[in-house]
Amino acid sequence: MALMVSVSGIRGIFGTDLNPENLARYSAAFGQWAGKGSTVVLGRDTRVTGELCERVVSAALQSVGCNVVNLGVAPTPTVAMAVLKHKASGGIILSASHNPAEWNALKMLNSKSEFLDSDEGKQVLDIAASGKIEYAAYNEIGVVTTDVQALEWHVDKILDLPFINADEIKAAGFTVAIDAVNGAGSESIPYLLQRLGVEKIHRLHCTPNGLFPHNPEPLPEHLGEICELIRQKGADLGVITDPDADRLALADNNGRLMGEEYTQAAAFDFYLGHNKGDVCTNLSSSMICDFVAEKHGVKCHRSAVGEINVVKEMRAKGAVISGEGNGGVILPELHSGRDALVGIAMMLQLMADKKISSSAYRDSLPDYFISKNKIQLENINADDVLKRVIETYASYNPDTRDGVKIVLEEGWVHLRKSNTEPIIRVYSESSSPEKARALAQQIIDIV
Repeated sequence: MALMVSVSGIRGIFGTDLNPENLARYSAAFGQWAGKGSTVVLGRDTRVTGELCERVVSAALQSVGCNVVNLGVAPTPTVAMAVLKHKASGGIILSASHNPAEWNALKMLNSKSEFLDSDEGKQVLDIAASGKIEYAAYNEIGVVTTDVQALEWHVDKILDLPFINADEIKAAGFTVAIDAVNGAGSESIPYLLQRLGVEKIHRLHCTPNGLFPHNPEPLPEHLGEICELIRQKGADLGVITDPDADRLALADNNGRLMGEEYTQAAAFDFYLGHNKGDVCTNLSSSMICDFVAEKHGVKCHRSAVGEINVVKEMRAKGAVISGEGNGGVILPELHSGRDALVGIAMMLQLMADKKISSSAYRDSLPDYFISKNKIQLENINADDVLKRVIETYASYNPDTRDGVKIVLEEGWVHLRKSNTEPIIRVYSESSSPEKARALAQQIIDIV
């Protein structure tokens, strides 16, 4: 597989596609884009190649005159917060998110701690492709400083939120189990819980060595151990993060996974009880978000898939909170990115406020089921397929901002062409797994 280069980042298997040469080139391009003399925050997850990549990226940034604030191992949302703390021109996160351990990646933030949009990303890629890197003179190279208090500052800001009350959470006497997949949440999540007053913490895979004990994507088929630990220890809640701790999955006190789609819904539900306003998510996220919005008398706006697209729509519509169905909670009061730490704090506060168990809360929400399918294109043109679907379902006013989404009486179907494979992804949702699959099959049969 070739190096995956896009406006959202640079990703590949280290030692083959991703190597010190292209890491240095893209990092230097980012530094040139940020500007000579600017400050860039650098953080990483726990991957085995992380420290090596960190040294390469730091040196490349210095070489174009950027000053580097190095956080070492830090959750992605902590890096985002540190960009704001240091009033930096941008940030780089070394993490391949939920990809296996052999992968690594550059993820780039702007001065607002948002992932680069398409225009910003193109500017960086154009600099890298041009080969015209403007290196600094010997007396203009950047300096490197470290910030060992970035996580503490991040957690301080969470505890400063007017609707988070650590004394109330402590009084509830919660027991929490964690599966941090030996990633960046291994030490940061227990620290957060301690600051919130949670005294009984059961750790699973919280050794920050980057050796993932199971597939690091927090999907149900990978999370049997944490569910069993919850049942053994009588935990009130289970929290599961991906390697860079921006995505959050939850499990209830019965060891039942609540599903990543319900993470943002719970955050919306809690937050709207304290601060009314519209919410925002992407086109492929669950209808549970619409249910919660309607419950609170507000609107749920939808954007194209992708964190920066959600953030832009959130700002355009004035939404007070947003997220993505993969366990992403975006609270603009903190920063404009997914943040597992604030999601955990909000869920515990919800349980404390309502004096309700996590299972009872989950049972209070309706069940929706998403089916994920794909169409192999072979010699078929993806755009022709999407055009045919639009024509067939014209009476349903398809949403064509990101592929094609059709909202039907029984649910919805969303088709998007892949940028990396000759396939069209077909996501559908309904009130049962069978109905969701049937909706998707209805479209696949047309193709």
